Amino acid sequence: MTDTTSRAPVVGRLGRKEFIVLVAGLVAINAFAIDIMLPGLQQIGASLGEADPNKRQLVIPAYLVGFGVLQLVFGPLSDRFGRRGPLLVGLAIYCLAALCAFFTTNFSALIALRLVQGGGAAASAVIATALVRDVFSGNQMAKIMSLVFTVLMLSPILAPSLGQGLMTVMDWRGLFGFMAGLGLIIIAWVWWRLPETLHPEYRRPLSLRAVLEGFGIVFANRVSLAYIIGMAALFGALMGFLNSSQQIYRDVFGVTTLFPLFFAGGALCSALGGLVNAQLVNRFGMRKLSWVALAVFGAAALVMLAAALLQALPLALFFALSAIQFLAFSMILSNFGALAMEPLGEVAGTAASTQGFLQMVPGAAIGILIGQMFNGTVAPLAMGQVAMTGLTALCLVTMAGQGRR
Repeated sequence: MTDTTSRAPVVGRLGRKEFIVLVAGLVAINAFAIDIMLPGLQQIGASLGEADPNKRQLVIPAYLVGFGVLQLVFGPLSDRFGRRGPLLVGLAIYCLAALCAFFTTNFSALIALRLVQGGGAAASAVIATALVRDVFSGNQMAKIMSLVFTVLMLSPILAPSLGQGLMTVMDWRGLFGFMAGLGLIIIAWVWWRLPETLHPEYRRPLSLRAVLEGFGIVFANRVSLAYIIGMAALFGALMGFLNSSQQIYRDVFGVTTLFPLFFAGGALCSALGGLVNAQLVNRFGMRKLSWVALAVFGAAALVMLAAALLQALPLALFFALSAIQFLAFSMILSNFGALAMEPLGEVAGTAASTQGFLQMVPGAAIGILIGQMFNGTVAPLAMGQVAMTGLTALCLVTMAGQGRR
């Protein structure tokens, strides 16, 4: 479908609004799987015998590694068998891993289960992007992705507070029980309401040659690859913040019980960025908005780094700069994702999986590196953000040829 479908039923019985909310729900289960864990990281480590606070962070990047790697599998599968079947299989794996984590008594086993859980969730992210590309294109796709991202960012607003609330009535295992229940709701929704969006004539064979050919189409497109790599760099900066945010608020600024509120404030700004982008993208275009947002993100990172090195970074300034970065990041992510997918409609599933893999795996690695460098100050986080902003701009200038714009 094209832009003219925006006021009509999108697919099957789904109207446009329900389609957006369902796609956002497919992506939101990943946000919940990450952000709901933040208040419980230290309790999980203590309960399962892991003494190193920095190693307790691995509960998050382990999920992201599985999430990134398995996207390379679910993308070609969705191009061959359609969107519904692989999506339901992935969601089932996600729920089963969460249930097993509920009963685990070993920290290493928990890390392994998080890897599996992320692998199952990879289907939801890949196929959510492919669904949008099946139905929309151009600036309209960027607008839909912005609206999806806005709904998605409601989950980080709720997730840390929900996680802390769950741990007041039961221990950290309740977090995994909640994730399993949420996954089952999404499975039922997909089963009853979402028809197949990939037309039979567009299905690709599942041979090694066809799969490699699909990946070759993605890697041969310099513009798409530049935006994908840029997303990976900026996602690494975001993961660095997520990995070390609890320690920064607790150890640097003395914030403990109010941590979920600060985190929710940043997520609210990110949701606002998605709304702003949805309103402006048709007027200014994806490229211009993404470059402006990238400049704002980088400027905030430079101010944060300078203030941290001068030991003049109070809590209010740190929160304000982080909120600005969240707002800019949501605009960047929506536009970069649409720009990367725009020329790759013929291999939407494979393209989405490549985008997800190159975003998540290197991004998770960068996030681990930034998180493990935490030294009781904000400086390592700010340095990482400045470096990733510069890498993103360099990729876009040299590979996408957008420097003069």
